[in-house]
Amino acid sequence: MNPATSFTTSTRPLDFFVTGTDTEIGKTLCSSALLYALAQQGLRSLGMKPIASGAELHDGIWHNEDVDSLIAASSVQADRTLVCPYLMQTPAAPHIVARNEHITMSLPQIVATYQQATALSDAVIVEGVGGFCVPLDDEHDTADMAQQLALPVILVVGLRLGCISHALLTAEAIRARGLRIAGWIANTVNPDMLYLQDNVAALEQRLGAPLLGQIPRLTGNAIEQVAAAAACLDLTILK
Repeated sequence: MNPATSFTTSTRPLDFFVTGTDTEIGKTLCSSALLYALAQQGLRSLGMKPIASGAELHDGIWHNEDVDSLIAASSVQADRTLVCPYLMQTPAAPHIVARNEHITMSLPQIVATYQQATALSDAVIVEGVGGFCVPLDDEHDTADMAQQLALPVILVVGLRLGCISHALLTAEAIRARGLRIAGWIANTVNPDMLYLQDNVAALEQRLGAPLLGQIPRLTGNAIEQVAAAAACLDLTILK
């Protein structure tokens, strides 16, 4: 797809696409925190992770940790196939797993599933997979998915060495697809990072989008971590 192509932006003010500077930098924690915070405001929140790789069978149901977290944080309970239309078993790159598991991922189907989610909720948080430009097949990647969903983007920056370049390159790629960065979240991946606050300040100066909050390294169970992360975010910036 032509990177310069721009799609009509969603008119729903509380629907967002969450991407990150890499994999394992806290997209699911931040997406769950957004859902939790929206629910605390009395809104019908619903999370989606259209593509997830890595699942285990429990009581006859395939579970993915990220998908389960979004379901737990959402105030609307929807069918698991709506939350994650493409759940694959092997925890590896989606395009490789899809090929090996004989799965064809359809971007129009993902968009249609998102539209179904909007009928059930006031706010839909769509979490991407990996970073912003993860291959889905020989022709498409997750940047194409974000572009077709046409949602404002929330960028999760994992605070660790190298995060400034990763964040700026990701922001450049997002804007090259005609998408708006509604805000970004600083998530502490390495609490021992040297000059952590100086890095955050550099990103605030350069990203050209508002900082929604900074999440420290959290402890406790999954629910406690999501609630603590939600308390770090200022959603009024998004309105």
